[in-house]
Amino acid sequence: MEGGDYRRPLSFSARRTSDSDTGDLDGSGISGMSSRPGRLPGTSRRPEALTHSHPRPLPTPTRPIVSPLQNLLPSAPASPPTPAPSPTPQIHRLPTWSTASENEDAFLRDARPHFSRLDSQERQRFLAEILNLCDSQQLSFVLNYVSPRLKKDPFKSLPNELCLRVISFIDDPKTLARASQVSKHWHGLLSDDLTWKKLCEKHSYRRLSGAAGYSLSIQMHHHDSALFSTNPISPKEATFAHTLPSTSGFTSEISPQNMRAKRRRPKVTSYKSHFKQRYMVETAWRTGGKAIARHITPDQGVVTSLHLTPEYIVIALDNAKIHVFDADGQLLRTLTGHVMGVWAMVPWGNTLVSGGCDRDVRVWDMEKGDCKAILRGHTSTVRCLKMSDHKTAISGSRDTTLRIWDIEKGVCLNVLVGHQASVRCLEIHGDLVVSGSYDTTAKVWSISKGTCLRTLSGHFSQIYAIAFDGNRIATGSLDTSVRIWDPHTGFVTSVSSTMKACADPCFWSPRNCLAVLQGHTSLVGQLQMRGNTLVTGGSDGSVRVWSLEKYACVHRLAAHDNSVTSLQFDETRIVSGGSDGRVKVWDLRTGQLVRELSSPADAVWRVAFEEEKAVILASRATRTIMEVFSFSPPADSLGEFYRAPRAVSEESSGAMEPDQEAAMEEDGISCEMET
Repeated sequence: MEGGDYRRPLSFSARRTSDSDTGDLDGSGISGMSSRPGRLPGTSRRPEALTHSHPRPLPTPTRPIVSPLQNLLPSAPASPPTPAPSPTPQIHRLPTWSTASENEDAFLRDARPHFSRLDSQERQRFLAEILNLCDSQQLSFVLNYVSPRLKKDPFKSLPNELCLRVISFIDDPKTLARASQVSKHWHGLLSDDLTWKKLCEKHSYRRLSGAAGYSLSIQMHHHDSALFSTNPISPKEATFAHTLPSTSGFTSEISPQNMRAKRRRPKVTSYKSHFKQRYMVETAWRTGGKAIARHITPDQGVVTSLHLTPEYIVIALDNAKIHVFDADGQLLRTLTGHVMGVWAMVPWGNTLVSGGCDRDVRVWDMEKGDCKAILRGHTSTVRCLKMSDHKTAISGSRDTTLRIWDIEKGVCLNVLVGHQASVRCLEIHGDLVVSGSYDTTAKVWSISKGTCLRTLSGHFSQIYAIAFDGNRIATGSLDTSVRIWDPHTGFVTSVSSTMKACADPCFWSPRNCLAVLQGHTSLVGQLQMRGNTLVTGGSDGSVRVWSLEKYACVHRLAAHDNSVTSLQFDETRIVSGGSDGRVKVWDLRTGQLVRELSSPADAVWRVAFEEEKAVILASRATRTIMEVFSFSPPADSLGEFYRAPRAVSEESSGAMEPDQEAAMEEDGISCEMET
């Protein structure tokens, strides 16, 4: 290379044309290399990099790359496979005065008043000169010392209205619980009841009832029905301290905490406490709960009916007995009087009306255990019973008739005749009663007039289940279909779950009566309707959730290996029991299985639940067993929460005082929501 020009060496591809494969380069290979500027005469270029005639293979993960630096410096440590993590910032603590001299203290005594007499510009120049004298370590100390003092609490700077507006966009209760522990001011803001009211609405928690306090236990026929351990507790795992003697044949086991005198839960006074209680109850339904009572009958009796009221748990069996328990599952009394199996009953307050194979309808006082009246008139088994008010009961029988009774006077007001076969089910809303029969029809009757208003024909086999909300009637039949009717016209208003009706107008024709929700493959014996949602259970073991707005199937749940024997749902969950002996809890919104309650049994007769309680009647080893599960929060976890809502604090923010920290620990919302 002359004139300072750099001439590139020959590439590997060019050298591959050489006749020599020995790897030695002669002078004619790359002419002019010896004249490269800066190279001493007589020295030759290292031949290692150019000796091989074949290209060097690309590195692979199994063949690590060898750095040239490692060849030159064998003692250098190997490079790490990944970059080292960034160093964490050093925590600078405040300097201590334990080592300060007397002269230093005297100088600062003079410097403080001097600095305080300076104006703003003079102070800045003073500080700038001092900082110019500092090294990097001292400047780092100044940075860490000053930075926290420059931070501002946005909730302290903004008006409370804007702060609450920001908080309203947070729908995670854990975030709110953690935020309430930041400072006194944040704790005051998050005690505002409007924030928790909006959070209750976002989570679809019921509104508070100021008149009745917090009592969400509603009768079953109206369809409303430690933290807890992380695993479901089966009756076999639960231990009970007391075995109660029984004159009715029951062996009753009650947990110790339910043997004590009942402590009435205080009324909820704020949405914050309401939210916490509901949150803990929902958590218990998902992963907790505890068995609080267990009762065993010595004989094998089929449970024909189960009802929950705010005061009682009532079960009827085919051995002519009716057992009455209190709300916690303690046996109160057994009602005897029927001479054959009891197949229908309905409670109303302290009054119970029952009917069975002896063809009698009996009226009981559950508080005293007395039979107040015996109503006779049916000529076959009483199969279904409902009450329209505190003194009017309606019974359906296998003798094909319905009877309207005045239970206070003990007389029959009307006999409804029209069905051609057994009356299997009935529902009441207002002055209307709808009955389903084995003659494949459903009829709408007027209670006050005692007349049939219309007949709903369309099923091809017996009707086993019926639901009625005043606007729609749903009927389930042995023909595997579910039909939705308009009670005021009798015309069908539903379509197939496959949405074929959108393409075939005949599905909407009242004349054809093809109001079919199809999907089940066997008898549909369980129905419940709530708002625009219908849930059905069949003998095929499946549970289906239907939308009554779109008339389409929303969820298809393969719930049980055998018939669905019991079904109930509310705005959150579905609880189903089957002949396979299992009780399952499902999420109504997603259709996912949440958990199984209790341990598998031989068969499940009945299941009913309220918001904080579930009752299971099952058969185990030829015995009928009743299990009561509680999902109520522990009383001590809610005690501090039942107080008046706190106003938004106007105090200055800062670290919480010890007594406030203790109060928040007593509230327990943060740690319990974390759990």
